[in-house]
Amino acid sequence: MDAEKVRQTSDQTKSNDSNSNDKQSEISDLLPSKDETEINPSPADESKSAEAEIVEDLPKDVDVIKTTNDDGAKTDDTQEGEDEVKAEDASSLPPDLEKVSEEIDQFISDSSNLKGDDNESKPPDVPVFVEQFVVLVEDKIDDYDGGDAPIKWSQLPEEEATTFLEIIDRISKLLTYLYQFSSEYKYAYSISRVDGALQRAMSYIEEEFKSILYDYKFNPDSDIDNSSVKPNKKAANDTNQDAEQGVVPESATPSEENKFPGYSEEIVTTLNKFSKALIAGGYEPEYCQVYFIARRKALEESLHKLGFEKYSIDDVQKMNWEPLEREVTAWIITFRHCTNVLFSSERKLADAVFADQPSIAENIFSNLSRGMMIQLLNFAEAVFMTKRAAEKLFKFLDIYETLSDFLPLVDKIFPVSCADELKAEATLTRSQLGESMVSIFSELENSIQADSNRTPVSGGAVHPLTRYIMNYLEYVADYRDTLEQVFREHQMIERADSTTGSDFDCQNPQAAQNTHQASSNKMSPFKTHMIKVMDLLDANLEAKSRLYKDTSLSLIFMMNNGRYILQKIKGSPEIHSLMGDQWYRKRSSELRQYHKNYQRETWGKLLQCLNHEGLNVNGKVNKPILKERFKSFNALFDEIHKTQSSWVISDEQLQSELRVSISNMVIPAYRSFLGRFSQTFTPGRQTEKYVKYQPEEIETHIDELFDGNATPWGRKKL
Repeated sequence: MDAEKVRQTSDQTKSNDSNSNDKQSEISDLLPSKDETEINPSPADESKSAEAEIVEDLPKDVDVIKTTNDDGAKTDDTQEGEDEVKAEDASSLPPDLEKVSEEIDQFISDSSNLKGDDNESKPPDVPVFVEQFVVLVEDKIDDYDGGDAPIKWSQLPEEEATTFLEIIDRISKLLTYLYQFSSEYKYAYSISRVDGALQRAMSYIEEEFKSILYDYKFNPDSDIDNSSVKPNKKAANDTNQDAEQGVVPESATPSEENKFPGYSEEIVTTLNKFSKALIAGGYEPEYCQVYFIARRKALEESLHKLGFEKYSIDDVQKMNWEPLEREVTAWIITFRHCTNVLFSSERKLADAVFADQPSIAENIFSNLSRGMMIQLLNFAEAVFMTKRAAEKLFKFLDIYETLSDFLPLVDKIFPVSCADELKAEATLTRSQLGESMVSIFSELENSIQADSNRTPVSGGAVHPLTRYIMNYLEYVADYRDTLEQVFREHQMIERADSTTGSDFDCQNPQAAQNTHQASSNKMSPFKTHMIKVMDLLDANLEAKSRLYKDTSLSLIFMMNNGRYILQKIKGSPEIHSLMGDQWYRKRSSELRQYHKNYQRETWGKLLQCLNHEGLNVNGKVNKPILKERFKSFNALFDEIHKTQSSWVISDEQLQSELRVSISNMVIPAYRSFLGRFSQTFTPGRQTEKYVKYQPEEIETHIDELFDGNATPWGRKKL
């Protein structure tokens, strides 16, 4: 402590004691209390003794001190040397913070014991060491927080840091004691000084507390477990694409090394010490606000690192589906990480920092987590408010399942103060998503029914509508259990709307669903919708097949589409089990009938040319009729080959089956006809003119059918 500070302190003390005119008494009030046996100056030496006591309080390296004489005039006494100062009072030392702190502790203890005793109307005088304690504390704060380069808390030795926190606790208790006498004028100055020192100490601690809190380290490798992921549900965005995949994270669990989000255990221990000091000093509101703002910023940064951006409802409404779809994927990752990892870690952090104040920890965590969850739920709400479209169904389902997984965890994650509100918000959002999905499914049915495109598909290939719907239903089947729940809840809501006093429980739809299942053996509403979609698709394809002028081609079209539908159902156990074996067998039978009708319509006419009837007259072959039969066969086969080589059968198995069945139908009949009647013609030009093909050539040309490209006539396919 320097001499100027002591002098200023002395002047301040004198200005607050208007009832005393004795300057020596004013100086004595600032000095430590001494035993009269140690200090017993003669009246003539009182001024000198007081000056010596001031010197006693100053560092030994001060060369010049200022004092006053009896008439108030200032004089400067230059020290003749350091030895003279020591000789004046060799046994005295400057005030020591540790010693003064002990006196403060004793003073508070003694005062507490005397509380209520004696005459409380006459409070004790404020000891001089109170002022000394304040000056020493301010000096200590100046060492840490003064100048251009303040000392950071992390730079303090552990022992010194502990001592400083003890000082804060001590000065807080001292101020609490002095406030008992705030109405006393003589306490006003001391209260002001102690309060000022406490504010400075708290300001330093608060800044250091804020600095540590904002030194948040977000480490994706340790904070997020992205190794546990599963294939995403497929999305039917492309009618010609049979599969598309993504990722949605499974529940992740924080590692033991990452007990707290972004802080080491040592840092958390320091934060806990700060919290004790600040709360004890009466700075709870400021401290809690600093903590809340810092952690909210850290959580928002975590959400951003996870890929989630904050959008308003208007922003979401204006977004195209493709970018919005990516945002939904990011939302799912973020939501699952928050509920499985982040909030749990945040709760542990609050409990550790506010270990002695559980109510504060719960309140702060409640407000933090509630704010983040409302932000996440608002995004989900904005998504289902966008315009309905079939391709959105799958992301809606992903959100729906995410919320369904979240609801059972609400009471475990969040305090009671916000758990009910968040559960209600999530349940409402999920219910609204469910209604949106039912609406999308209904619109899908309407779109099939309304599809009146009158442009036939070239070559009788699989229609794009068939590909789209079957891919769509295949993807939908991956969500079978979820959609069963969605449609049942929708059905119960509809029933509730049509009656009064419904027992449908929106907060516990599963229980209501179980009740419904137990009381009803009817076909599930989801299966009903699936069968309806299939029936509408069949009707639409039947109408489209009539666009072809060639009956054979219309049958090829129905075979192509029917085969594609059956293959999709066969490849999807979910759809197959949903539609049932009986439905599958019925469709297989219809496909075989298309096949038979095609053979009769196309190759039956060709086989009529090989009919033996009318060729034998009186035991002889009617040569003109035979010539006409061969000519008709050749012409009709040429036409079939030319036309149906450009037709398309994309399913290799169906293509092979058709070629084999045609060969089995045509080749034996042609071989038999040729063997019996070819000898009728004169060998040479006549035979070549009417017998255009050998059986092997017929078989080769049959193998060229349904490739989608006509091959040059008479040329074998390589």
